Amino acid sequence: MRSLPLPDPGTPPLTGPFAYLWWLARRQWAVLGAAVGLGVVMFACQAFLPHLTGTAIDDGLTHGFGPPLWRAAGLLLALGAVSAAASAIGHRFDVQAWMRASLTSSQLVGRTVSRSGHAITAELPTGEVVSAVANDALRVGEVFAMLGRFVGSLVAYGACAVLMLRVSVPLGLVVLLGLPTVAAALGLLVKPLQRRQTTQREASGRLTTLGADTVSGLRILRGIGGEGVFTARYRAQSQLVRERGVQVAVTQSWLDALQVLLPGSFVVVLLWLGAHMAVDGTITPGQLVSVYGYAAFLGWPVQQATQMLQGTTRAWVGAKKVLKVLAVVPATGATPATAATPPPHVHLVDEVSGVSLVPGRVAALVSADPDESAAIATRLGRFDDEAEAATPVHLGGVPLSALDKDDVRSRIVVAEATPQLFSGRLGDEIDVHGQATEDDLLGAITLADAHDVLDSVPDGLAGELPEKGRSLSGGQRQRVALARALLLDPEILVLVEPTSAVDAHTEARIAARLAQARQGRTTLLVTASPLVLDHVDEVLLLREGELVARGPHAELLEHTEHGRAYRRVVGRHLDDEPTDGLPDDRAAGTTRAIDTDEPGARADTPDDEPALAGGGHERGGRP
Repeated sequence: MRSLPLPDPGTPPLTGPFAYLWWLARRQWAVLGAAVGLGVVMFACQAFLPHLTGTAIDDGLTHGFGPPLWRAAGLLLALGAVSAAASAIGHRFDVQAWMRASLTSSQLVGRTVSRSGHAITAELPTGEVVSAVANDALRVGEVFAMLGRFVGSLVAYGACAVLMLRVSVPLGLVVLLGLPTVAAALGLLVKPLQRRQTTQREASGRLTTLGADTVSGLRILRGIGGEGVFTARYRAQSQLVRERGVQVAVTQSWLDALQVLLPGSFVVVLLWLGAHMAVDGTITPGQLVSVYGYAAFLGWPVQQATQMLQGTTRAWVGAKKVLKVLAVVPATGATPATAATPPPHVHLVDEVSGVSLVPGRVAALVSADPDESAAIATRLGRFDDEAEAATPVHLGGVPLSALDKDDVRSRIVVAEATPQLFSGRLGDEIDVHGQATEDDLLGAITLADAHDVLDSVPDGLAGELPEKGRSLSGGQRQRVALARALLLDPEILVLVEPTSAVDAHTEARIAARLAQARQGRTTLLVTASPLVLDHVDEVLLLREGELVARGPHAELLEHTEHGRAYRRVVGRHLDDEPTDGLPDDRAAGTTRAIDTDEPGARADTPDDEPALAGGGHERGGRP
């Protein structure tokens, strides 16, 4: 048994479907070699069975139940046993070749998506990516599952032609010329089938994209009364996919019908000739039986050839779609690193704004425009080399774009405002690398003040979360994401609005614990909440995208030049604090929702709508 998927899917050529399929074949040459070898053995045994049967009949008619007959019967039994064993073992190799090719394709697509950042959604619709994994990868693997039997059937066809020529030259010529004619006739339908399959695949991808977009924005659609419009669009696209599927099915039905009719006609012609030769005495009764056996058996190689044509067509279409995903250029790290990684504990500087993170200090970034501060925080994590070329960020004097992407991800973690959770175990959701102990997990949960999450999820850390963590409240989802970021314990941690969805008391506890836990390690909090600002080492004040002041929270409140602007931003948060013990919505572009234990309690925006501050899902440096 082999463990699948493979640890490293490799780096495939992107020049075309043939190069990609050939690369997949070379990567599993041993498996394919075994499958082909066993396929040849199985079909060769089947090809010799009619010959031995005819010989046994002639020996029996000539010598009665003598040694020649028993010897032929023993050989028939041995060939049957070898054929059955080769078929059973060969099937395992066929399936293994199929799974290795399919899972390698799925891994390559997954790796491209995880490394490409937002570039994948900018170039391809969601449905194309989903279909590449769900459908195209399996179609690519099918051709390798059929390869062993196809090669074996070709060998068997050659063996049958030789044996038939030994019985009768006319019959052998019928076999040599008839079957290629049948295969060529069937091959005429391959091109239209491939064209219609491509059209149907594209329509199916658009349908998947439309469905994903509709489901993700369902709450918003209901709110604005647009649900019916999107439902009508989905219905129209669904009918188009059905029509394209019917067109594929029509071509496929002709191919399947001719696959039975043409070989059957070939068998009739062969038997008719053989029967006349037997009556004329040109061939023996045993040879007539052999001719019938050959005729019946040769329909199998024709069937294998037809299935191989169909599988190759589907694999070609699927490989083109997979390559379309693999060709997406990542938003970061598309080119090799050109500079050595700086030593630890150096300044991280955003050159355009002047924001500089001093090593070992916990700082906060404050701006009247939360999108402005969130954009700077995003740049600090290097998420788009092309877009950030005009706004360079330096680590120890070296541009982030010149460094190795994995090194940047391991040293700098940026957790954005809107948390993104996935289905699975709660412990796995927090420990993305799977290396933390239970004590480490509980420590991160304590820092994020998320003990109530353990109580609300059955089985605690071993409990299962549904998709997007919908069973948790908005504040609980935010604190799980915060615990995930804290557990990574990077050299530089940037948190965008990490407490925007929790009540004031919880926020004060988180701020105190966070400042103490990150003491001596570079940390930036993008927030205007005074409960958080009161615990950081220094506050960086932005105005129109530039750093205008920095210092402790208390000093900035009394600052002669910028104190008024700072108090105006922070004061809005002070004025918005609830007076009845319940949190209220916040101003300054960032809202605060009630954090309850009720499943489905919302944070500041719907699950599928990005928050104003930060504008994205939690992104951490995950090598």
